[in-house]
Amino acid sequence: MRWQGQAVQEGEAAALIPLKGLMRSVRTPEFEGVTFHEVAAKTALNKVPGQSNMPFSWTVNPTRGCLHQCVYCLSPETLILMADGRQKLLRDVRVGDAVVGTEFDGKYRRFVRSEVSAKWRTEKPAFRVTLRDGTEIVASGDHRFLTERGWKYVAPSEEGARRPALTDHNRLMGFGLGMTPESYSEPTDAGAEASPVGSLVETSDSMSITGIEALGRSESLIDITTSTGDFIANGVVSHNCFARKIHEYLDLDAGRDFDTQIIVKTNVAEVLRAELHRPSWKREHVALGTNTDPYQRAEGRYQLMPGIIRALADSGTPFSILTKGPLLKRDLPLLQEAAKQVPVSVAVSLAVLDPELQQKVEPGTPDPRARLNLIRSITDAGLECSVLAMPILPWLTDGDARIDALHAALAEAGASYVTTGALHLRPGAREWFMAWLGRECPALVAKYRRIYGGGSYASKEYRHWLADSARAARRRHGFDAPADLMWRERNDPDSPVSAQGGLTGAAAGPAQPALF
Repeated sequence: MRWQGQAVQEGEAAALIPLKGLMRSVRTPEFEGVTFHEVAAKTALNKVPGQSNMPFSWTVNPTRGCLHQCVYCLSPETLILMADGRQKLLRDVRVGDAVVGTEFDGKYRRFVRSEVSAKWRTEKPAFRVTLRDGTEIVASGDHRFLTERGWKYVAPSEEGARRPALTDHNRLMGFGLGMTPESYSEPTDAGAEASPVGSLVETSDSMSITGIEALGRSESLIDITTSTGDFIANGVVSHNCFARKIHEYLDLDAGRDFDTQIIVKTNVAEVLRAELHRPSWKREHVALGTNTDPYQRAEGRYQLMPGIIRALADSGTPFSILTKGPLLKRDLPLLQEAAKQVPVSVAVSLAVLDPELQQKVEPGTPDPRARLNLIRSITDAGLECSVLAMPILPWLTDGDARIDALHAALAEAGASYVTTGALHLRPGAREWFMAWLGRECPALVAKYRRIYGGGSYASKEYRHWLADSARAARRRHGFDAPADLMWRERNDPDSPVSAQGGLTGAAAGPAQPALF
C-alpha cells in the first residue's frame, strides 16, 4: 500500500476528539472510508480497574477503533420520518430527535416512536434502489432494508460471505414516497402528515424493487442509531447498526466513527519496552486482544505486534493473545521464540460454525473456516491453541447437537481446549441485542426474556445445563483438563476469579469478554 503522501489535509477529516500526540492522519484506497490517526503514545500498559473480575491486571492496545464492523449508511438527502409525521433530511437529523421505528406486537410489526442515539458519516461505494412507485434510495451495499421475506442487504458481500441481498421484485416494507426525495415537498394542509405510530407495518405491489444500480462511485453517506434499531427512510423500514453500543460495552472507544476513525499508537512497542524495564515492573501477565483485536487488517500495514511480542519476551513478561484474525500466522515464528523465554498463551475466538449466522452477529469478522485454519496453523507451529466459544446464543447456537459439532470441528482443527460461556447481556448491550433478536428471530424474544429475566446473565439452570453439555462434548472429543489454566472458564460470572479457584497475580490469564 502506498501510504506516503496520503496525509489528510487540515479540515478534511478531523478527529472526533482532541488527540494528544497526533502526528498525522492518513487515508488509503485499501481502507476506503477509513482515516487512521497516527499518535505518539506516552503509555502502552493499561491497568485493569481493581473492581473488574477479569483474571489479569494489565492490557496493551496498539489501536483504538475497529475495522471488523460493517458500515451501513444512506445518502444525506434521504428523508427520515419523524415521530410527529414530518419528514426531515438525514443530514439535518440530530441525536435526541424523535423518529419513527418499528417493533413487534405479538405476530405483527407496528410503527412506534424511536429516539436517535448516534449519528456518523463515512464514504462508501453507493447504490441506487428504485421501487415501482418511483421511490429512490441511495445507500451503501452493506445497508439493510426490511422486505416481506426479512432483512436483506442492498448488495451481496464483496468478500464472498453468504448473506441475503435484495433482488428485483422483492417488496420492501413500508409505504414509500412515490417519488424521488428531491421531488418531495411538505404538504401544506394541516394534519396531512399524520404520524403512522401505532399502525401496522405493511407492504404492497407498489413497493416492489424495479432496479438496483451500482453508481460506480463513492459518496458521503450518513447513518443513525435509534432506540428500536431501525427507522423509516424514504418511506421504507431501514436497519441501523447496533454494534456501536456493543463496542461501548466492551470498553472500547465510544466515538461515533469507531469504525472509520482508527487511532494507531505507532510507537507502542518502544514505549512498552521502556515501561517493562522499569524497576517497579513485577512481570505480571499482560493480555492482548481483550479490547480491540490486535490482528485487524491494519496490523498488516503498521506491523506493531512483532515489536510488542519481542518487548514482552525480552523483559520476561508472560502474555496472552486473543484474536479472530488469521494475520497472526505471520508472527508464529516470533511466538515460537517468545515461548522459549516466557509463558505464552494463544486463543482464538470462535462460537458459531454457521457462516450466515456468524456474519449476522459478528459482521465483518473472519468467517469460521478462516478461524479453523488459523487454529490448525497455530498447533502446526507447536503452540497450544485454546478456543473461547463465547458467547453461546440460546436456541441459536446451543443444543447438544450444535455444541457437539462445534467441539468436533475444533478437535479436528487441533485445538488444545475449549472454553464455553453463555451470552452475557449487560445494560445497554441488552437493549440492542433484544432489538436485533426482535428483527431477526422474533419467536425467540419471549424465551430470552424468560431465561434472562431482568438481569445480565442467563438463569443458573441454563448456565448449569450449558456447562454440563459442554463438559460432555469435551470428554467425547478428547479435551481433557487444560494444561494451560489461563483459559479456565468461570463457574459463576458474578464472582471474582479468585473466589472460583482461578488464577491470580502473574499467573492469571484472560477471559473472553462476551460479544454482547
